[in-house]
Amino acid sequence: MKLSKPKILVITPVRHINGVDISLEKIGNVTYMDDPSLEEVLEIIQDFDAIFTNPNKSKVFIGKELLDAAKKLKVVCTASTGTNHIDKAYAYENDIKILSLTEEREVISRISSTAEHAFTLTMASLRNLVPSHRSVMKGEWDYTKFIGRQMNCLTVGVIGYGRLGSLYAKYCKAFDARILVYDPYKKADDPYIEQLDDLDSVVKYSDIISLHVHVSEETTAMICKPLLKKMKADVLIINTSRGEVIDEEDTVDFLKENSNAKIATDVLANEIRNRKESPLLNYSKISEQVLITSHIGGMTREAQEIAYNHAVLKLKETL
Repeated sequence: MKLSKPKILVITPVRHINGVDISLEKIGNVTYMDDPSLEEVLEIIQDFDAIFTNPNKSKVFIGKELLDAAKKLKVVCTASTGTNHIDKAYAYENDIKILSLTEEREVISRISSTAEHAFTLTMASLRNLVPSHRSVMKGEWDYTKFIGRQMNCLTVGVIGYGRLGSLYAKYCKAFDARILVYDPYKKADDPYIEQLDDLDSVVKYSDIISLHVHVSEETTAMICKPLLKKMKADVLIINTSRGEVIDEEDTVDFLKENSNAKIATDVLANEIRNRKESPLLNYSKISEQVLITSHIGGMTREAQEIAYNHAVLKLKETL
């Protein structure tokens, strides 16, 4: 008897990525929904064996409501290292496997896009690129409002020295910045880099603070009022990790009190379900102190091809 192919629901755009749709269609019968609402997914999910997703381009939180409706679901596959868009505990309770790239060291070691984006946000903020461009578009030609900073005169604090933090530090090092690192779980073996055991000291002495940590109980809202008070009045904060590591209300209060401070972020707290309520997003509409990009850190052609194709391979092995 011929077995029927598993049914796969893809709720993130993949057909622009070389090879992904072809590989998925070899595994099973695929339905594509490039950016559906939760309600649209709930209407059809009961017939599917697998979900393929990515948090960068999906507003659907895979939680209790969806999982209860997914009567046949066996696996959720996400082409990402982060999994905070999935209720993993509830999935496991219902014997649904979660596949991610979190522990795929060899694969993710080839993806530098997010670290490159963190450095891009750093340079764009230091040199006031976006407000200067807006000024030119208005017909102005005045540099005096956009005088920036020079990297080799600055101290960069890198919080989290894993794959991305170490890459970011390497880029800053190439520009001759002083590098301070805080990571209680990783050892920085570079003699050029100063590793401190005290987070307060790192933020106290840093002109730029870049966050490269996973979301956990320890890191959630780690950038909050007590730590912000220890920072320089003209600090630049870079966040390409997850929005939840920053207390946005405290950060906006800090920016209002310190007009020369800035934040450049690629992520927002609760960006999937409740982005419009973000204090940072709302403050960015009236202040040049905030630069926000739409979670594009890992979104390069090369990174997508590596990550998504490997996620498909994991899905194939599981199904």
